[in-house]
Amino acid sequence: MITHIVFFKLKDRSPQSIEKARNVLLGLKGRIPQLRHLEVGIDVLHSERSYDIALVTKFNSLEDLVAYQKHPMHVEVAKYMTSVRESAVAVDYESE
Repeated sequence: MITHIVFFKLKDRSPQSIEKARNVLLGLKGRIPQLRHLEVGIDVLHSERSYDIALVTKFNSLEDLVAYQKHPMHVEVAKYMTSVRESAVAVDYESE
């Protein structure tokens, strides 16, 4: 199993902007066959080092992650997130 985690810091950190971005990400649920798990969380601490949103996704294989990243739905969501984010960091790892 491959876990793909992305943290987003938004340009506009208002609750409305964060909620909209969360909903855009959640819109992927059930729409991409390779996507086995999708979780989107909003930061509750708001510390100096906090990011606003965490995206956690899981795939059966690295090939499925690559297919997800090329899927038109993901491309559209990624385009939106790129336009609203200040920064993003990601980690991808293999687990049992």
